[in-house]
Amino acid sequence: MVLVAGVDSSTQSCKVVVRDATSGALVRHGSAKHPDGTEVDPAYWETALHKAIAAAGGLDDVAAISIGGQQHGAVCLDADGNVVRPALLWNDTRSADAASQLVKEIGAAAWVEATGSVPVASFTVTKLRWIAEHEPKNAERIAAVCLPHDWLTWRLRAATTLNDLVTDRSDASGTGYFDSVANSYRRDLVQRALGHDVLLPRVLQPAESVSWGSRVVGPGAGDNAAAAIGVDARDKAVVSLGTSGTAFVRSKVSARDVSGAIAGFADATGAFLPLVCTLNAARVLDAACALLRVDHATLSELALSAPAGAGGLVMVPYLAGERTPNLPLATGSVLGMTLDNATPANLARAAVEGVLCGMADALDALVVNGARIDRVALVGGAAASAAVQNIAPAVFGVPVEVPPPGEYVADGAARQAAWVLRGEFPSWPLDAPSVTHESEPTPHVRARYTEAREHWMSS
Repeated sequence: MVLVAGVDSSTQSCKVVVRDATSGALVRHGSAKHPDGTEVDPAYWETALHKAIAAAGGLDDVAAISIGGQQHGAVCLDADGNVVRPALLWNDTRSADAASQLVKEIGAAAWVEATGSVPVASFTVTKLRWIAEHEPKNAERIAAVCLPHDWLTWRLRAATTLNDLVTDRSDASGTGYFDSVANSYRRDLVQRALGHDVLLPRVLQPAESVSWGSRVVGPGAGDNAAAAIGVDARDKAVVSLGTSGTAFVRSKVSARDVSGAIAGFADATGAFLPLVCTLNAARVLDAACALLRVDHATLSELALSAPAGAGGLVMVPYLAGERTPNLPLATGSVLGMTLDNATPANLARAAVEGVLCGMADALDALVVNGARIDRVALVGGAAASAAVQNIAPAVFGVPVEVPPPGEYVADGAARQAAWVLRGEFPSWPLDAPSVTHESEPTPHVRARYTEAREHWMSS
């Protein structure tokens, strides 16, 4: 049996899966936690990676490995390869003003033409501008900039020079300085943000590899691109409800959305992955559990016991600011509360509907830009919620497929590892069949959410 490994270095933890390269059968797995916070010393990721590898039984018998990871974060290195400062993560919104400055300097249309996206606080390029403005001595030391999965791949291979840094199109496309149509960096945008040029990782093609002793290492991928191949989405729309909420669909052409709602990312197969991202998904349900002092199973039961629309109670779930719409300093709101609807069940329902209505808006944006969506694959930690599974098709207005619980980012990385090892993309089945949920659409829920959101934004 030939084995491959896939890694998901996410915001919250590191997961490792080891699978049979031919059948895709799961052989073993392991995980380790990451520290909380929106800036992290990358050394914690390396420690967690090795703990997760050990928990998965090691890699001595593994022939190929690939690493998927959280997008956007800025890992800044000096000329000797030392980390200059803790990495600023995608959900660190302190660079919101920097993003606005960069957009104003050349205009949204110019950014879209150059990179496919209008930069927001999540993007790496905005982190570089923030460092240049607020930490000029650190900025001067920066000789190379990479992303979390790039750095982990570099460290895992025990590489010795900055020239050994590699990345892939999907993750590079989220930096704000990579043109995924031309497959080249826009160094002028790096210099605009940071004030000087730096070394950037070599961009590997989807099935290209580098060596690590006797093993091969795949190019890796951003988390959403890895999840797309992990769940074998192909041309199906995917909604992922993790720390962030994302909606994306594979495309043959790059998105060109000047409004900034859709990011023009690349996928991990050589195509494109227009994507809409919100900052608020699973953690909104965590907050609702804390507020109601219940566990997730009870929150789900409460939500399903309430009527669609929660009796008029609406949650606008901007608990961590928001990226789409671009409101990095926003806060959440509960609107429409009355003596009659102020119940735990309605609040639970409003939390679930608020998250799903935000994702329905994201799907609508993809449709406006040419996507055809008649079915949605629902993944991520919050997809395990019975309330989310049953309410989603009513809010989205289309059937929802829920694959079996799994580590789909790590699984996607493992598929990529098998691809680079064997030379052909693996046609692995999922570990179990997906479950399809259907229900009558509830347009009044979307309408009430839109009304509440607009009221909140105008107040």
